[in-house]
Amino acid sequence: MTQADESRAGERDENEALSPVPLAERAIVLVGLMGAGKTTVGRRLARRLDLAFVDTDAEIEEAAGESIPEIFERRGEAAFRAGERRVIARLLDEGPQVLATGGGAFMDPLTRANIAARGISIWLKADLDVLMKRVSKRGDRPLLQTGDPRETMKRLMDQRYPVYAEADITIESLEGPHDAVVEQVIEKLDLFRANQAGVSHE
Repeated sequence: MTQADESRAGERDENEALSPVPLAERAIVLVGLMGAGKTTVGRRLARRLDLAFVDTDAEIEEAAGESIPEIFERRGEAAFRAGERRVIARLLDEGPQVLATGGGAFMDPLTRANIAARGISIWLKADLDVLMKRVSKRGDRPLLQTGDPRETMKRLMDQRYPVYAEADITIESLEGPHDAVVEQVIEKLDLFRANQAGVSHE
């Protein structure tokens, strides 16, 4: 085997899923559409659990040296998704933390497989009116730069909600205090872990 072959053998193929790790070593991964509250809930959840909080979009921007709107505009969505896939795989490799992912991240089959192997996925599910009220406060959503943002959001919901439903835990992200959502997440997380522990001992 040549040195180059050895180097390649020592590197994980970025098109292969990560190997599974025990539940205690997994990240908590928030998924859902833009406006679902992943960043706000994620920060508060991380504080409650005494874990680091990481916004994967911010990590992607740091790695690329560009903002997400700039990546979309200059290099296209496919390039953004490839970078997103690599960044999330790297973060999942780093153990327990709270990750807030971009709305399209969980739609990628390899990213879903990696989250299943190294994370506990939590879908923050919100209805259309709640999402639109929240996203209207920010104008930097590349996928909503259309003539009818509400119709675009509805289409994204139709496409993505069946896939988000594959998450380990679903939480209704309603209009109201984010702390109430955090309490729901912690309750369901404890229940999920207890159930998984029970399954593993059977």
